[in-house]
Amino acid sequence: MMTESLRGNPNLMLYSAYELQRSLLAGASAMANAGAQLLNNPANPLAYFGGGPVLASALEVFAHASARRGKPTFGLATTSIDGEEKAVKEVIEARRTFGQLKHFVTEGAPKGRPRLLIVAPMSGHFATLLRGTVERMLPGHDVWITDWRDARDVPVEEGGFDLDDYIDYVIGWLEHIGPGAHMLAVCQPSVPAYAAACVMSADQNPARPRTLTMMGGPIDTREAPTVVNQLATERPISWFEQNVVATVPFPYVGAGRQVYPGFMQLAGFMSMNLGNHMMSHWEMFKHLVEGDDESAEATKHFYDEYRSVCDMTAEFYLQTVSEVFQKHSLPRGEFMHRGTRIDTGALKDVALLAIEGERDDISGLGQTRASLKISRNLPENMKKYYMAEGVGHYGIFNGNKWRKRIAPVVEKWIASHDG
Repeated sequence: MMTESLRGNPNLMLYSAYELQRSLLAGASAMANAGAQLLNNPANPLAYFGGGPVLASALEVFAHASARRGKPTFGLATTSIDGEEKAVKEVIEARRTFGQLKHFVTEGAPKGRPRLLIVAPMSGHFATLLRGTVERMLPGHDVWITDWRDARDVPVEEGGFDLDDYIDYVIGWLEHIGPGAHMLAVCQPSVPAYAAACVMSADQNPARPRTLTMMGGPIDTREAPTVVNQLATERPISWFEQNVVATVPFPYVGAGRQVYPGFMQLAGFMSMNLGNHMMSHWEMFKHLVEGDDESAEATKHFYDEYRSVCDMTAEFYLQTVSEVFQKHSLPRGEFMHRGTRIDTGALKDVALLAIEGERDDISGLGQTRASLKISRNLPENMKKYYMAEGVGHYGIFNGNKWRKRIAPVVEKWIASHDG
């Protein structure tokens, strides 16, 4: 679609410069970590008085902030069902070029639990960003998740990946799971997941989901536009092609592929709330000085995940910016899939739950709720809206408010339409 205009993109130096900087910081991180360990060594007198503890804490914060990060693991070895610990095993059920379908098999779980496909965002982070989502839904559901691949690790000869492909992947994985499954999309995939449900409904596909829950998704970004939405609309698509698309350098397997680098997405999100991130690191520093390792570790765990980023193909990124944020193709009834217009009126028996956070600064209030409005032929008793008071974007799917306030709404909705 947009790949022709990308072939001549010379932006190789951007990625190479980032890799050089990351290599230098990795060495500095290792040295800082060694210094922190030395200063914290019980045999070192400086560990107990003077500026030793303060310097050690500062070095530890720097070491953590500048360390290299790869793809995190889910690490969900067990779950509790009716007070009993059950072993959980991750099984790859299906593989495709740009992603795999991961199944969390719970040994000894009651039969007949609702099957739930969680559609993870392809927006610069790995699927493990939804670890808390998976963990909370595991006790009562047979959970599957889309585990997207870092585009820089896909050889150029393997072809491209765009929104059409994303929709096809979701449809194919729902078919693999089989009829009667439920689907939950977090943020960005709300659009392709909704589109997939429409396509499957139009085709009377027996594997179409019974319910679709969309959480903080940009269905119609004309509603309460956020800073993210404004940044995507104030420049033409050609600007994004020329300024944020980069070429994967050697020695990555995907060398030569045009991508929107994960580090650029991370930089954008960090800059939006720079003050908050600086305060978080300052608090981590104070916790370390005070010996409050538990609080410091909680901050470390969050940033371990938050800073673990991956690249997405340029064609997928640019098409998303164009269709979702600039043209508003889905709510206008102009969204196409493989040359065919997606009919939102085809949804007649897929129950929709739209969830939004009151303080979401990425997907504004009303953007996800719009999915209920455009589903004109869906009965009202198959539509539900829930606004989580005092909750920001990440709190919708992770953390205490997700576990105690939002997840029960999702569970009840699935249960009421399971069978």
